[in-house]
Amino acid sequence: MSFFLNRYAMRRPASAHLWSALALLLLLASGNARAIPAYARQTGNACADCHSGAYGGGANGPALTPYGLRFKLNGYTDTDGDGFKIPAAVQLIGSHAAPAQGKSTSELTEADLYLAGRVNDHVGGYVKIQAINTGSNNTYNTQLSDVDLRFVAKDLKIGGRDTTIGVTVNNNPGFDDPVNALPASTQNGPPTVSGTLLNPSSANTLADRVIGASVYALYANDWYGEIGTYNALPTSTQDHLGRNVPGDPGKLSDTGYFRFAYMKDLKKQFYSIGVVGLTTKRQLPRNGPKEDVTDLGYDLTYQFLGTRKNILQLSYTNILELRDYATRPASPVVAGLFAPAHGAVHDRTISATYTFKQSYGIVVSHLVSTGTRDDIRYVPYGEPNTTSNLFSVFWAPFGKDDSFTSLANMKIAATWFRFTKFNGSSMNIFGAPPGAPLTNARDLNEFLISASVAF
Repeated sequence: MSFFLNRYAMRRPASAHLWSALALLLLLASGNARAIPAYARQTGNACADCHSGAYGGGANGPALTPYGLRFKLNGYTDTDGDGFKIPAAVQLIGSHAAPAQGKSTSELTEADLYLAGRVNDHVGGYVKIQAINTGSNNTYNTQLSDVDLRFVAKDLKIGGRDTTIGVTVNNNPGFDDPVNALPASTQNGPPTVSGTLLNPSSANTLADRVIGASVYALYANDWYGEIGTYNALPTSTQDHLGRNVPGDPGKLSDTGYFRFAYMKDLKKQFYSIGVVGLTTKRQLPRNGPKEDVTDLGYDLTYQFLGTRKNILQLSYTNILELRDYATRPASPVVAGLFAPAHGAVHDRTISATYTFKQSYGIVVSHLVSTGTRDDIRYVPYGEPNTTSNLFSVFWAPFGKDDSFTSLANMKIAATWFRFTKFNGSSMNIFGAPPGAPLTNARDLNEFLISASVAF
């Protein structure tokens, strides 16, 4: 996020709110692809076995297949048994960005190192270290991105049913989601000025700034359950890991996380129904009073896999956040008017992905974030409401069983981000006074062409 913030800040002067909005918008295009060749080398399987497309993951790429889901639940430990493979991969991403306002850029956007694979039959993991172009003289900010380390006990029997039990240590609630439906795992949460804690596009997001552990289990191949807890990393640690301190999620306490889902693999089709929740007491700033924050959500997914020639995926995620605020700031304009003591925000995402021969694809997403009216906290219109869309087409020539190589991968994508509402309005979204330059929601639109290679 800090990369995009800095890159846009170099382009033209404007309010800090605008740069935050653009940073959140472009977080969706951060190239967080996860069809990692290290896993293909380890298992002897093509990337397209785990993903419905040959280069899956991220906001503009296909999700996991049932096989990929099981690989993740098994702690990334499955192997072809054919000797030791180096558990590492590299990804490079270049892009040409053409915003509705501001200067177009062409640059090497990101360079990533993945440490990903098995340690033994019961321990494996995923670690991403990324170097993000800051937009200033081609300098890069190195960050620790998502981490998911697992210990798993497989091939258990409980009540005569197959059971898998594991522990995950990770730094992004929902990233470890095996269904690949939650915003942290898809990198496709609504950009917003005040979204839910489970939305990585929210301000002061928990993503990559916390550390936690969960115990999970898969029972009878259909029922999934997970329960755990998280703590925010010290601001000094966040800074050392490449995360800007102003994005601190605050001090967290009494934090609980749960995830339950029913999944059904019908071979040529797959569907899941899930619920998720996170509750915490937050101090933001860290020396301030505590406020209670609770996220509750549900999600629906469907995949038609067929013969893998034509694959259709549909997903819907709905997360509501309830807030009991620690303070009630007074209005600077209306005497005796105070902000409400309670509030709510609501994030919803619906997406459809079509993939042809696991190489050519189209992604369409509709993203909505709304909140209860609050004239004090949400200036100038009293609402944080945003509505946006993502349209993407992509081509991935490698990563299939009949590809030229399974040791490398490539994807070329064209993506359009479109806003119809931001900060509660479609016009003059930051409430500029008469005579001052206006920013409309459509001014946040952007067209992006990207090329990714992994090996």
